[in-house]
Amino acid sequence: MTKDEKKHLSRLAEFGCCVCRREGFGVSPAEIHHIRATAGMGQRSSHFDAIPLCPLHHRLGGHGVALHAGQKTFERRYGTETELLEWVRHALHTE
Repeated sequence: MTKDEKKHLSRLAEFGCCVCRREGFGVSPAEIHHIRATAGMGQRSSHFDAIPLCPLHHRLGGHGVALHAGQKTFERRYGTETELLEWVRHALHTE
């Protein structure tokens, strides 16, 4: 991992969960989720194609809340991975 990648991932983690922020809950601790839309089969996306999600929105919240528990339902409720990535990029750029 490069110095720039480490810096970016650290900044994402400090930003907090993008879903919680969009829903008006403020900053919450975040895990890094590499979006699947920019990756090939069996490959992980670039570290720059990642979004911050709290444990509930990433993997623990169950179907309809956690991305890994049901991606289609998650995306209908909160937006696609790509939409969230663009939102995070814009928010980081304007902070």
